[in-house]
Amino acid sequence: MPTEPSLFVVAPDEKYDDDGQIKRTGTWQTASAHIITTVIGSGVLSLSWCFAQLGWIPGVVMLLLFSIVSMFTAILLSDCYRSPDRVYGTRNYTYMHAVKANLGMFQYKLCGFAQYGVLIGITIGYTTTTAISMAAIQKSNCYHKHGHHADCRVRNNPFMVIFAIIQIILSQVPNFHKLSPLSIIAAIMSFMYSTIGIGLSISKIVGEGVGKTSLVRRPFGNGVNGSDSMWKIFSALGDIAFAFSFTFVLIEIQDTLKSSPPENETMKKATTVGISASTVFYMLCGALGYAAFGHDAPGNFLTGFGFFDPFWLVDLANICIVVHLLGAYQVLAQPFFGFIDDRSRTRWPQSTLITKNYSLGGLEINLFRLIWRTSYVILVTIIAMIFPFFNDFVGLLGACTFWPLTVYFPIEMYISQAKIRKFSSTWFAMQLISVACLIVSLVAAAGSTRGLVTSVQIFEPFQSVS
Repeated sequence: MPTEPSLFVVAPDEKYDDDGQIKRTGTWQTASAHIITTVIGSGVLSLSWCFAQLGWIPGVVMLLLFSIVSMFTAILLSDCYRSPDRVYGTRNYTYMHAVKANLGMFQYKLCGFAQYGVLIGITIGYTTTTAISMAAIQKSNCYHKHGHHADCRVRNNPFMVIFAIIQIILSQVPNFHKLSPLSIIAAIMSFMYSTIGIGLSISKIVGEGVGKTSLVRRPFGNGVNGSDSMWKIFSALGDIAFAFSFTFVLIEIQDTLKSSPPENETMKKATTVGISASTVFYMLCGALGYAAFGHDAPGNFLTGFGFFDPFWLVDLANICIVVHLLGAYQVLAQPFFGFIDDRSRTRWPQSTLITKNYSLGGLEINLFRLIWRTSYVILVTIIAMIFPFFNDFVGLLGACTFWPLTVYFPIEMYISQAKIRKFSSTWFAMQLISVACLIVSLVAAAGSTRGLVTSVQIFEPFQSVS
């Protein structure tokens, strides 16, 4: 029976669970906190821009639909933590193990490709977002000193290098379990910058009134034509999908829960609470940001400089983003790091490069971990320098993540475990949901890809300027 540890660690106990591991003590409250921490991330920064492309009615409707679908499939997935029986079966420690147990080896490999590909992509996006926020702090101080119309352009690449150096150091930590304090700090930071954004939006509405908005999509004119509007709407769908991406760590979260009451019951409650709370927060950020900026809502409402004052509060919000993403980067990178480390030890068990640790000032250094993780961070940073486009990159990640990991695998696993008869009404209903979400993901991917291509054509690589 596999005994690899879960992604999220709970307080140790002297007793053991049915699988021989230290007794899990997680509750629906702790699981809800993990979900909120994972869901509320940099995706919240683009929601006002999404509303600006969609308009009030489609914006609210799409946000609610993505929330409902995410909650529905997460509840289905919670029944797949154990198999074949959802209460007494063998534990699946990771999302991929759940796919393997319920759908077989081929689907397991597809899931691994999708899951780790998405995790890599998000670390690229986080590198870009962090650099933009670092640059925004310098720009904010420049505007405060020289006026709002001063030329305060800042190159992002030096900040990407700074971020990369910090991540190289953090990446030498053997596993995610050692980073739990950083994860807690990151969660607090995400709430802080989101709350500051909401407060600044309300202040702008009170001071300047509601911006120009529309019930349905952004009106044409001022450089916006029908074609551009359509592609941006597609990209906005991808951004919203990215905002609700968390199911690829749901099984790992569920693996922290105590077994009484049954983990699937506890997880369903946690999922309902976590996604509901996140949806309310997202609705506030998106709607208030749209009301404050109208059709001119920036792609990132904390770095697009719709807000200039109080400059210290804008700086604080961007500092919170930087600290949050320092931790979030590791939360997402560590599962991939662990996967490569484990496969390498299995493949070359006699290699001292891979297995031997060296003590340095009380720290354990592994040469293989040092070399390959450093190379990974450097490669990710170079890619981020080439594609430093926040909205389109986030949209593409959301489009690539949403259907396979949030919809397809949870539905197929549930159908397999619940033994739902093929071509039954329930089977047809679930397949209809899956196909509809696939279509949305495809058009979102097309819109985001088109946006990236357009941006690259007018952009000189390695000369990113904010």
